[in-house]
Amino acid sequence: MAPRPQVGTESSPDLDDKASTKDAAILPAYSTAVLVNKEPEEEEDPWELPELKDTGVKWAELDTKGKIMRVVTSIVKLVLLLGFLYLFICSLDVMSSAFQLVGGKAAGDIFQDNVVLSNPVAGLVIGVLVTVLVQSSSTSSSIVVSMVSSGLLEVESAVPIIMGANIGTSVTNTIVAMMQAADRNEFRRAFAGATVHDFFNWLSVLVLLPLEVATRGLYRLTLLVIQSFNIQSGEDAPDLLNVITDPLTDSIIELDKSVITGIATNDPEARNKSMIKRWCKTEINVTFWNETLENCAPPSVCIVEKNMTWVDNIEKCKHIFVNVDLPDLAVGLILLALSLLVLCSCLVLIVKLLNSMLKGQVAVVIKKVLNTDFPFPFGWVTGYIAIVVGAGMTFIVQSSSVFTSAITPLVGIGVISLERAYPLTLGSNIGTTTTAILAAMASPGETLANSLQIALCHFFFNIMGILLWYPIPFMRVPIRLARGLGNRTAKYRWFAALYLILCFLVLPLSILGLSLAGWKVMVGVGVPIVALAVFVIIVNVMQSRCPRFLPRVLRNWNFLPRPLHSMAPWDRAVTSSFAFCGRHCCCCCNCKCCHCCQKEEEEDEKIRSNSMKSLEMYDNPALSKDEDPEYVKATHL
Repeated sequence: MAPRPQVGTESSPDLDDKASTKDAAILPAYSTAVLVNKEPEEEEDPWELPELKDTGVKWAELDTKGKIMRVVTSIVKLVLLLGFLYLFICSLDVMSSAFQLVGGKAAGDIFQDNVVLSNPVAGLVIGVLVTVLVQSSSTSSSIVVSMVSSGLLEVESAVPIIMGANIGTSVTNTIVAMMQAADRNEFRRAFAGATVHDFFNWLSVLVLLPLEVATRGLYRLTLLVIQSFNIQSGEDAPDLLNVITDPLTDSIIELDKSVITGIATNDPEARNKSMIKRWCKTEINVTFWNETLENCAPPSVCIVEKNMTWVDNIEKCKHIFVNVDLPDLAVGLILLALSLLVLCSCLVLIVKLLNSMLKGQVAVVIKKVLNTDFPFPFGWVTGYIAIVVGAGMTFIVQSSSVFTSAITPLVGIGVISLERAYPLTLGSNIGTTTTAILAAMASPGETLANSLQIALCHFFFNIMGILLWYPIPFMRVPIRLARGLGNRTAKYRWFAALYLILCFLVLPLSILGLSLAGWKVMVGVGVPIVALAVFVIIVNVMQSRCPRFLPRVLRNWNFLPRPLHSMAPWDRAVTSSFAFCGRHCCCCCNCKCCHCCQKEEEEDEKIRSNSMKSLEMYDNPALSKDEDPEYVKATHL
């Protein structure tokens, strides 16, 4: 760039001499590029953990009264946080009961068809659907154990069902993540933190189920463990968290879960029974008597012993629905609506309390403890310690759904990173199987071996999945997939609901329908779909890494109709159908009408236009001296 000419020199007109008092000339600027070309600001990484700044008064600047108020406020917030967390966990328990009331008998009916269950693919999707219906992998696993113990199902056929139950249990924290859709970046992180569990389970099944069908590896391994150790029946799994939550949840609803098991095991009386428990204390009475046979002559035995068994109802339950004359479906829908309301409210309040508490030095310490690796060369140990912590915490709360649902909002607000949430989730998968193992060891002697073998299948399935998708950093594919899905759902928030419906309902039902039609139909339809999916994945990877090896037409997907390679047309269709304001989500998130949103946008545009400085462009007098002897005036844009 040429240097700025000095006023009054030969290379520049003397503006001071030629300018009048009314029309004064303006000194030329260095360049108009300075006014219009600003340095582009670096975009913030949405996955970077936000810095929770303390906007309040510093502790050192507070007087005695202020310090006392600060301490009291912190204690009150902590008590409220624990209270809302307690209600959050209880609402998850009630929601599980509600799902069992709504779909429990249907789940029992699904388990009745043993011919279908012998198909490993059908068994897998049945495990997914039943666990989604009853919202509890423990319940679906106990049904499977009962069926195996009664001889209705072989252990080999039960292994795919257990794999499906492992997938179905991850739906709860995905639902919880959707409650943080108000803030785009929080929703991005929370949804990724929840779905990393989904991707781990699905990828593990895609690899291990074919291996199990081909080699029966899990069945043989668990059978070897059972035969190698002299395992005896022991005590039931300890009640830890249930001791705290049962007083509240039992006052709301109590279920007779044996009804689902009875339907699954073809008990004719179970179908007409209500799942709502009416009598909490009963007594079984047996009466014996001798009866003389007629037309009986010695030396034959003319006296036979007979007995009669009946149940005496001693004490009624004390929950609020004990005397309500409503069908199970109606009670289930009422509880489902109430539990979702409490769940959402508690989650919002928990997030707000955490945001207000985790600030300043406290946030720095917590984030450093949770997300910092050990110093070199022991950094790799940190993830495995997180797995142990996740397993231990899940064993304490006795539910992987509760633990993963509790850490999901922490991932959303940025306290726990996605990389740290992943091993915690893997540990949670192991923790829920240890509870099942202890419960299986409490089984009677005649059913102990089968019950324990199924629980061990669940345990070793998760161990193999961890060995496959965690030790080698390159193989931590679930993190990358969850991050990509988080970006997509942050941009198109309706896609989260679509993912939930497709992944846990439409896809399992479609696979179940194909499997019911027979192997030929399933192979004829499934193989082309799988081949197309593999082709698309390979092309996508090559487009991003080595496009030069692809034909020119495949270097992008622009040759396809736009709805087949872009979400924008679908977004316009969805947002218009729900009367959203364009492609913005302010109406949805803040519950305002579109008119208000448009008004806000107009005001924002007016503020931006008023705040812009008027740009001025100047001619360079050094270049125009010979052409125009007149002095140079400023030209306003």
